[in-house]
Amino acid sequence: MSLRDAALFVRERAYAPYSGFKVGAALKGSDGAVYRGCNVENAAYPEGTCAEAGAIAAMVAAGVSRLTEIYVIADCPRPVPPCGGCRQKIAEFADADVPVTLATVAGEEMTTTVGELLPGAFLSSDME
Repeated sequence: MSLRDAALFVRERAYAPYSGFKVGAALKGSDGAVYRGCNVENAAYPEGTCAEAGAIAAMVAAGVSRLTEIYVIADCPRPVPPCGGCRQKIAEFADADVPVTLATVAGEEMTTTVGELLPGAFLSSDME
């Protein structure tokens, strides 16, 4: 299954009763496996979980700590980038040159990199 197909599939499982804005994310771990996540809202809006964070959590739960590619999809007029918090989460587990594909359900795609999404990221090496 492609990352796009995996992200489309999991997007349909998103729990977004408050915003109605369903997002799916699929990433490839350094082990070659695909991990998926969808946004999950709750009544204490906006205290939900983003799709990207869910996919990263699934990867980490499987014992993998690096990602090599990520694909994010939503039903919107343009490919929508991850929020600031998710950009930082992605940067924690990916090199700056890792590709990030942002997509719409209509088929429009934009590919960028982790470094382009979050220039000057705060990294674990900054804490040494």
